[in-house]
Amino acid sequence: MNSIATTSAAQAQQDIAEEFAFFGDWTERYQYLIDLGKQLPPFPESGKTEQYRVHGCQSMVWLVPSGDASNMHFEAVSDSAIVSGLIALVLRVYSDRPAQEIVATEPQFIAAIGLAKHLSPTRSNGLAAMLAKLKGYAAQALA
Repeated sequence: MNSIATTSAAQAQQDIAEEFAFFGDWTERYQYLIDLGKQLPPFPESGKTEQYRVHGCQSMVWLVPSGDASNMHFEAVSDSAIVSGLIALVLRVYSDRPAQEIVATEPQFIAAIGLAKHLSPTRSNGLAAMLAKLKGYAAQALA
C-alpha cells in the first residue's frame, strides 16, 4: 500500500480488480483481504473515540480524516481481520486524494471483485457505513 497515492482512484480500483483476479476461490481472496489488513499502518489510540467511530458496523471501526479539500488523508482501524482488509482497500481507493475526487468516485471495486456477493449482510452494511462516513468527511471539506 502506498502512503502517497500515485494513481487515480479509478486506477486504484482497476489494480484491486486485477489483484483479486489472480485468486481462484474466495478462501484465497479472504486470506488476501486478511493479509492486506495486517499491513495497515499503526492507528493512534487517540483516534479511538466516539467522534470517529463508524456506526453500522458489527465490528468496531474508527475512521479519522485529516488534510483539506485539496488532499484528504484517512486513517482507519477495526477489531476484525476481514474488516481491516476492507479498510485497506477503501483507503487505497479514497485516501490521499482531493475531496472532489472522493465524492465523485463510486466504489466499483466491490462489484468488480465479487465482494458484494461474498460479504455477510452485516459486513455489507458496515462497508456502506464506512464509505458514507468517508464521503461525508469529503463533502464537509468541500462545503
